[in-house]
Amino acid sequence: MGAGAVGCYFGGMLARAGADVTLIGRPHHVEAIARDGLFLDTLHFQQQVRVSASTDLNAAHQAGIVLFCVKTFDTEDAAKSLAAHLAPGAAVVSLQNGVDNVERMRSAAGIDAVPAVVYVAVAMTAPGRVKHSGRGDLIIGDFFGGGRDLESLAAVFTHAGVPCRVSNNIAGDLWTKMIINCAYNAISALGRAKYARLVANPWTRELMKQVTEEAVAIARASGVRLPEADMVDAVWKLAETMSGATSSTAQDIARGNRTEIDALNGYLVRRGAQLGVPTPVNQTLHALVKLLEESAQKPA
Repeated sequence: MGAGAVGCYFGGMLARAGADVTLIGRPHHVEAIARDGLFLDTLHFQQQVRVSASTDLNAAHQAGIVLFCVKTFDTEDAAKSLAAHLAPGAAVVSLQNGVDNVERMRSAAGIDAVPAVVYVAVAMTAPGRVKHSGRGDLIIGDFFGGGRDLESLAAVFTHAGVPCRVSNNIAGDLWTKMIINCAYNAISALGRAKYARLVANPWTRELMKQVTEEAVAIARASGVRLPEADMVDAVWKLAETMSGATSSTAQDIARGNRTEIDALNGYLVRRGAQLGVPTPVNQTLHALVKLLEESAQKPA
């Protein structure tokens, strides 16, 4: 559900491995996929994958697994719409940016989703065409202790060539990913630069360090148990495996679409204000992306 770049990549990988997959997305993608199939242009292969596609949420009614890939600002509305079509016992997996989508889905629609941390560099280059330029792995966990068989769920992805591990500290892993997102996304969009260039440039490198330090302070003030590793070092290392990536924020700006910056740097600003943790660097980046977003946005 929400078959953009992330949904099409992971859905396409599952379909390529023989799973019965339906992509629920926007009409121009659905029409292209129904006509020609989904084209995956990855680091390891190029292949046209036959897969079902629909604009109708009713297509989810018999699904055993639903990958919930909508933009963060659509979380509540999409969850409410999906709830009426879910089969009993279906596993809903949130493949989204940010750290609070699962709680928002539960509050809005009573859906106890499986949180997933997504590391992948992908973009839609044309209707029904996905370009993959880095990684492609998942981490899943459980906030609610519902006794779900997450190992079997992880095995479904692993069988499809998508490395997936089960975490015993999914909150820490989600925050780790968000901290990295906050260090890259806004600056990539504002500087129109790929990840390798951000890390190589001494000025943006220092800026990324400051973003990370603010975010770590907020995570700790929130009681999140972050991994023992140096978070700034983790930020630098991402560029080694995703050097050619541009951020989803940069892609949204380029297309004149609304960004998810409110769920990234904007979330840190709001949470910092609640906890009394200063966030001047994140606040600046959030404001600049909002201005750029407003300037680039297409008329409704």
